[in-house]
Amino acid sequence: MKEKIGFIGTGVMGTGMILNLLKHDYPVTVYNRTKAHAQAVLAAGATWLDTPSEVAQAVDVIITIVGFPQDVQEVYFGRDGIFEGAHSGQTLIDMTTSRPDIAVRIYNEAKPKHIATLDAPVSGGDVGAKAGTLSIMVGGEQATLTKVRPILAAMGQKINYFGTAGNGQHAKMANQIMIAGTMTGLTEMLVYAKKAGLDLQTVLDTVGSGGGANWSLSNYGPRILKEDYTPGFFAKHFLKDLRIALDSAKAMQLDLPATRQAAELYRILVEDHQLGNDGTQALVKLWWA
Repeated sequence: MKEKIGFIGTGVMGTGMILNLLKHDYPVTVYNRTKAHAQAVLAAGATWLDTPSEVAQAVDVIITIVGFPQDVQEVYFGRDGIFEGAHSGQTLIDMTTSRPDIAVRIYNEAKPKHIATLDAPVSGGDVGAKAGTLSIMVGGEQATLTKVRPILAAMGQKINYFGTAGNGQHAKMANQIMIAGTMTGLTEMLVYAKKAGLDLQTVLDTVGSGGGANWSLSNYGPRILKEDYTPGFFAKHFLKDLRIALDSAKAMQLDLPATRQAAELYRILVEDHQLGNDGTQALVKLWWA
């Protein structure tokens, strides 16, 4: 009999992931801060409970993917949080992109209670979440990963293990540092090409078939040309990620000037222009009104 899954967070990413778990015949119980945002998965067969604590009492494995590090802390440690309902033998998997130290705190809280944990942030955006092709970066005990790998495989194609608790989050920071470069590169490429009078679709086709090919170009370039700024990944969440990456780098006495500049550009987009609910591709709006 398949494990009972509790899933907390039914946003852009969580919805696709839950639908794939349901397709693989896992029974899924969900909670989201706003119940209206859970209607798609409830219609597909998921069940609802009113608090993270109630979800924890009812399931074998709990998966969380929420917005910000403070949301992770609230969901796990707050009133009616997961640890109020969690019990021995469970596995907790946080797939939020969050701070490595929070993953370590969750591990340290769970271990004496004989509860296993993984930090397992993902990459692949809404496209990967819907298709079940996410890349999953895992930190925690390898035996725990072995136990829940079939569950993760229902949501992702690449599952890579990076070591102890927190290391999944460090791997995700490395991923976000790379994406910062591809997003600023994509944006400035289009801005330059348009100013030079080039046909932008031909530019995308040309760059995408050569050494400049990358995921951001393939997935977000066409959206920009259609003026489609709906979020595959929220700009406000990407700014959060870049700030975590820079804080982690500072703690390791690293200076990352390109990432710092990307974070400043996204800060202007999110805070000065109030466009945090747009997708990351909206960065081009700093040049194109």
